[in-house]
Amino acid sequence: QVQLVESGGGLVQAGGSLRLSCAASGRTFSTYAMAWFREAPGKEREFVSAVKWSLGTTYYADSVKGRFTISRDGAKNTVYLQMNGLKPEDTAVYYCASRYYSGSWYASSEYNYWGQGTQVTVSS
Repeated sequence: QVQLVESGGGLVQAGGSLRLSCAASGRTFSTYAMAWFREAPGKEREFVSAVKWSLGTTYYADSVKGRFTISRDGAKNTVYLQMNGLKPEDTAVYYCASRYYSGSWYASSEYNYWGQGTQVTVSS
């Protein structure tokens, strides 16, 4: 089992920045990658960004490319999402997820563990 705990959400004005953190505990040694998804009211959960745990290779949704940066700290078993240039359409609950195997970064069903989510609200 792996436990994921997100933090860092909040309310920010458009153009502002936030940094989300996701701390992993438990059987983390088999983690292949970690990712961030988000879910806005009335919408499906969507992929935001992912990082391969061993190589540090990163992937981004087109909607956040150039504004968001994902990183990981192996010593702390923590993944971060630095969000700059926030827009009202970024408002959502952000979820951290981990997976054991490669596959489609965009398919939420392929992730093995999920955090409880943290709310990000961007005001215009």
